[in-house]
Amino acid sequence: MKKITIEPVTRVEGHGKVTIHMNALNEVVQSRLHIVEFRGFERFVQGRPFWEAPVLVQRLCGICPVSHHLAAAKAMDVIVGAGTGEGLTPTAEKMRRLMHYGQMFQSHSLHFFHLASPDLLFGIEADPNIRNIIGVAMEHRDLAIQGINMRKYGQEIIQATAGKKVHGTGAIPGGINKRLTPETVEHFMNGPEPQNISKMIEWSLGALNFFKDYHKKNRDLIDNFASYPSSSMSLVRKDGALDLYHGVLRAVDENGEKILHDIDYQEYAEYIGEEVKSWSYMKFPFLKHMGKEKGWYRVGPLARMNTADFIPTPLAQKEFEEFKAYTNGKPNGMTMHNHWARLIEILHSAEVMKELLESPEITEGELVVKGDRQETGIGMIEAPRGTLIHHYDVNEQDQITMANLIVSTTHNNKPMNKAVDMIAREYMTGRAVISEGMTNAVEVGIRAYDPCLSCATHAMGQMPLDIQIIGPDGDILDRKVRD
Repeated sequence: MKKITIEPVTRVEGHGKVTIHMNALNEVVQSRLHIVEFRGFERFVQGRPFWEAPVLVQRLCGICPVSHHLAAAKAMDVIVGAGTGEGLTPTAEKMRRLMHYGQMFQSHSLHFFHLASPDLLFGIEADPNIRNIIGVAMEHRDLAIQGINMRKYGQEIIQATAGKKVHGTGAIPGGINKRLTPETVEHFMNGPEPQNISKMIEWSLGALNFFKDYHKKNRDLIDNFASYPSSSMSLVRKDGALDLYHGVLRAVDENGEKILHDIDYQEYAEYIGEEVKSWSYMKFPFLKHMGKEKGWYRVGPLARMNTADFIPTPLAQKEFEEFKAYTNGKPNGMTMHNHWARLIEILHSAEVMKELLESPEITEGELVVKGDRQETGIGMIEAPRGTLIHHYDVNEQDQITMANLIVSTTHNNKPMNKAVDMIAREYMTGRAVISEGMTNAVEVGIRAYDPCLSCATHAMGQMPLDIQIIGPDGDILDRKVRD
């Protein structure tokens, strides 16, 4: 048996590795994505005062701290008796939404322009010295500058609402700790180009047109690369609209039939189980009523397009209709269409930010509400990478006694492993020599999910890259090492 190890997986957030086993005929017989570091945040927070959680759990990640901040804050809203997302003051809810959609905008921009675009612009098998953001900046300067400025705008929205671009403190149990000033609103609405909302909407449409044009020229890659049918899960608004901040939990199967019927997410544990496997620290969630083998599902941008009935902003709704028409209204199982869906959400986020900035509640109104104290709180939000669950129990001394976090990347564990196996079988079967393009193809499939491996585990230290093919007799047939 031969074993190929890809370690670390590159251009993703966090650390992971892939192992591919081949028999003596050079046929792929097993492929796995491993998360090999210990995850400890569910234990770290135990014993801490509950009001610390929204700030503490952000340290899971430097890319999506806002998502953890708000999911924990929503859980703590329940603890202090403020409800589950609809009980906050209009000012608190709209400030949080602005923070969240700023996060969606900057995170999706980072992924598409910095992490995914090198593979699209230069090709999967291109020289890795060129196939990176520096190469994009050198060869496609305008596109690189656009991506940087879009991310900058989202980061500044976060800073204005949370106090800092990374690890802010804006959301507190029961509400928010600040409003925006009229001057800040004016800056984001009508500031000098490119840092105003009109330019962000224009560039979001431009990015979509770029991808759709690329898709027309590269249908085989975008439509067929690691494509497979699956169930999809996300929050949706009670009327079925896409809502990235709050809603009910819906899942549909590969035919579009509902398999989770818009449930209250406070009851998620009745419907979602978690399987543990010996070869990864990342769990494998599944829908209990379907079982471990058939109950897996996707989350994230592609899944959200599959579960939502419509998008409640006009420009994104038009793009959504075109996206759905491509599969005749059926759920989309094409992995690389995650990028298309992600760009629709970038546009939607820009439209929502504009609506929120135009709202008078952003600059005036009450910040915090409280009610009857509870012992358990569950917060759920649609993070950039998919559905994020924070679940806490709190004792009479206000200490967290239990925490369960199911992050977006964890939900996508099985789908990513399936993509890895499909790509490995297509690209590596019958090959005895490793090529950089072969291993990058595996990573492209993983990157389509924009995984945040730091959120799914707790990584420490540096990991070198050492890829080997070992023959049936134990001899090393080929090896590549990167310190």
